[in-house]
Amino acid sequence: MSQRTIDWVDGAVELIDQTQLPDRLVVLRITTVDDLIDAIRRLAVRGAPALGVAGALGVVLAGGDAEAVARLRAARPTAVNLAWGIDRVLAHPGDPLEAALRIRDEDVAACHAMGARGADLIEGDALRIMTICNTGGLACVERGTALGVVQTLHERGRLAEVLALETRPLLQGARLTAWELDRMGAPYRLVVDSAGPYLLTTGVDAVLVGADRIAANGDTANKIGTYALALGARRAGVPFVVVAPESTIDPATPSGDHIAIEDRDAEEVLTLRGVRLAPPGAKALNPAFDVTPHDLISAIVTESRVIRP
Repeated sequence: MSQRTIDWVDGAVELIDQTQLPDRLVVLRITTVDDLIDAIRRLAVRGAPALGVAGALGVVLAGGDAEAVARLRAARPTAVNLAWGIDRVLAHPGDPLEAALRIRDEDVAACHAMGARGADLIEGDALRIMTICNTGGLACVERGTALGVVQTLHERGRLAEVLALETRPLLQGARLTAWELDRMGAPYRLVVDSAGPYLLTTGVDAVLVGADRIAANGDTANKIGTYALALGARRAGVPFVVVAPESTIDPATPSGDHIAIEDRDAEEVLTLRGVRLAPPGAKALNPAFDVTPHDLISAIVTESRVIRP
């Protein structure tokens, strides 16, 4: 990403409205906590690291309003980084903006480190990688987590192809990951989510995914559909690698059983970009995340270490 997903510019938060991609590149200028909460809830800004920066900058916008900060913290329950960013700024004794900008800059450095560490971990050349959701620069500040590893492999000349799951119901893979892969010039093909486990049997070298929360025992919460990929990868003997910053590890959450899974509006399942898919009166379940048990994870790559659950 040559353009930052989220930043502080002239006294306001500026962020790419991810709901408009890939059709239009729209930058929102946000000056109130309520507008930031709205952007978070409707996924104009999303991705665990980006939410950490959003939480940090939101404290600056709140200007000491504790009630506004509490509402910001509750905007999305599963991703730990939102609360982590808020708490880091609140604990800083000096200028809140200084603390928030440090979090932003640390994310940029961490993504470069994760990309290198993950690329070093995966062996071979002409690699075929599978991924789900969006874990690129749009989910962070400039460069991604799992997709950051893909970008590093591409830059090193070791990437043959990315199989990107479209990621229903909001198509973060088809809309966002494909957009980022296009911009980096990486070869890719989109596949429907349900094809992922089968395609793992046809010659995939690794599955790379992100995480929104990593429990103390190594269980990880990520976009719905990740658990099915982990099961398929175990059956096919394909390494399943989680790439996430240290800030996504939550020692206060003992296991995946203690991770709150966000339930989103059923209309996201019943409609697609404003067009109704189901008959009138149809109901839907819409869990935004699932939990992958640690025993299905080959490795967790952070900016500072490789963890083998």
